[in-house]
Amino acid sequence: MALNLVIMAAGKGTRMNSALPKVLHRLAGRSLLQHVLDAAAGLGAVHTVVVTGHGAEAVEAASPGVQHVRQMPQLGTGHAVLQALPALDDALDTTLVLNGDVPLVQAATAHALASACGGARLALLTIELADASGYGRIVRDTTGGVRAIVEHKDASAAQRAIGEVYTGMMAAPTAALRRWVAALRNDNVQHEYYLTDIVAMAVAEGVPVVAVPAADETEVLGVNSPRQLADLERRFQRRQAEALMDAGVRLADPARFDQRGTLQCAADVEIDIGCLFEGHVTLGEGVRIGAHCVLRDARVDAGAVIHPFTHIEGARVGPGALVGPYARLRPGTELGARVHIGNFVEVKNSHLAAGAKANHLAYLGDATVGERVNFGAGSITANYDGAHKHQTVIGHDVHVGSNCVLVAPVTLGDGATIGGGSTITKDVAAGQLAVARGKQSAIDGWQRPKKTKPAG
Repeated sequence: MALNLVIMAAGKGTRMNSALPKVLHRLAGRSLLQHVLDAAAGLGAVHTVVVTGHGAEAVEAASPGVQHVRQMPQLGTGHAVLQALPALDDALDTTLVLNGDVPLVQAATAHALASACGGARLALLTIELADASGYGRIVRDTTGGVRAIVEHKDASAAQRAIGEVYTGMMAAPTAALRRWVAALRNDNVQHEYYLTDIVAMAVAEGVPVVAVPAADETEVLGVNSPRQLADLERRFQRRQAEALMDAGVRLADPARFDQRGTLQCAADVEIDIGCLFEGHVTLGEGVRIGAHCVLRDARVDAGAVIHPFTHIEGARVGPGALVGPYARLRPGTELGARVHIGNFVEVKNSHLAAGAKANHLAYLGDATVGERVNFGAGSITANYDGAHKHQTVIGHDVHVGSNCVLVAPVTLGDGATIGGGSTITKDVAAGQLAVARGKQSAIDGWQRPKKTKPAG
């Protein structure tokens, strides 16, 4: 479907009480405007125009690849579309108008709205609300035909009792839209140019006006305050949680689940409370994610268990691995099969082969670790010299004792053993025991210093 797309994104959002333009506030990790752009991406819009105003520079920087026009000052929705008219392509007979602060409109709904227009009808996206306060009411004639939209502030008591409302989104014949918007007047309570007034113009011209019902309330709710943003966040997260549960994922509590990106789950995945998934995350068959974990751009293979309070970013966890609790896997980390990473262990840009273990209080950075290595508590790779990062290579079946420092670049051969408390600065050959400690001394009769009370 070839069409013009206009996205209204000029509003200040006074009730947000924020210096950030309203459409740049984030929902599930993306700006409100980006949600709308993503929903519209598959509609086949040949020309997309974003109308900016308050914070225009920031909004335009955040939405590259589309044409921007500015509405200065902001004199209503009709005035906003008026600014977009010069940018529209007359060869495209349908123009779809969406709102940048209504983030959860579905692509299928937007497509149905544009199709209902078909270049010949004025199509309005509507919904029935129990509480329609603040919305323009759909006024119909005795035959059920749409005759007008009356804004809430201009509506009579009888009109305010109407439950069917206009959502702020429409599709119109492009040529007619040009004509109607140019004829708008601002003789209303707000002294603004209402886009909704074009309905009466269409009726007067005999252009059919059709109402397209939205699938549900959530997809047409706008954001005007932090409370509304938080409400939409929970609605959106619940929608995502239900989709996962329908696919077989076991969520301990869908009300305490957050997905800010894509989450792909194989069969029999279990996710405990308070977990956050960002970017692109893939969970293999039978994976278990403990409470309050954060996974960002990560892959966890089949049978792995991520214990509570673990942070994983830009990393891959191999099959059957155990990670956490309170572990951190940083970008570039790859854990092989059955690797154990325990509490308060941090791994960065390192590869650990099958069966390797670092069970507690350790740091592995820029390291290659062989199979069945045991990396002791309190041990670290000292990989940074203040200017450059250096590699540590640990062979298979190496045992690194507690409280060791491996000063990179250094290589430990297969089967080597590092005595506890050692600082290793030279390579250790296969099978060797390396111990590098200061000589222990004992002083008889030594007295610990004592505090003296101040005079007086």
